[in-house]
Amino acid sequence: MSGSSPRYQAVLLDLDGTMVDTIGDFVVAMNNTLQAVGSEAVPADVVRSWVGRGGPHLINEARLYAGLPESDLASLRAGFYHHYGVINGQHSATFPGVDAGLALWRDRGVRLACVTNKPEAHARQLLALKGLDGYFGDFVWGGDTLAERKPHALPLQTACTALGVPVTRSLMVGDSHTDAHAALAAGMDAALLSWGYNHGLPIHGLPAVLHADDFETLVQFWERTH
Repeated sequence: MSGSSPRYQAVLLDLDGTMVDTIGDFVVAMNNTLQAVGSEAVPADVVRSWVGRGGPHLINEARLYAGLPESDLASLRAGFYHHYGVINGQHSATFPGVDAGLALWRDRGVRLACVTNKPEAHARQLLALKGLDGYFGDFVWGGDTLAERKPHALPLQTACTALGVPVTRSLMVGDSHTDAHAALAAGMDAALLSWGYNHGLPIHGLPAVLHADDFETLVQFWERTH
């Protein structure tokens, strides 16, 4: 469709499990937290099933797994965020094709934003450590930035307003039901990547215009919308 404007003028991207494989960071930070209170380490596949709904959910799942009382929640939360801040990015890697895809979109004039449930400070730190911050500038929203987090529509709506692009001309790229349902609530199309953290469940049953196994397929889909 040469000569016409692209179907999607903005792309909003989740961070953990979408652009960066961060499960190693979560495992190390969580096990450092649990071991500090005398609990045993949690296997990586168990931690992986907890990721995607934000830190509070992750920490509470760890508390339940370890059989700790609810009164320990505040100290576990403080411990986890401390340990995560120390090792953020050290046990993670950018997924293949992400940097090239973001560069292509930037060069094509697509507006880009990162919308994650990760705390904003940790998200900005991770983006900088992986050399991805230049694609997003100030257009980064974390799970603690606004009054609501995904799957609520507010973060996506706020990002689109800031980018100056209607939700109907924007694409949400994520890896889980949290992203799919945030997009659905916002009236936005979603594209989902299978390499992320959908709580141990396949992504293919979730509402999306694309279910992809790699970032190149996502970029090719975007190019077909021109």
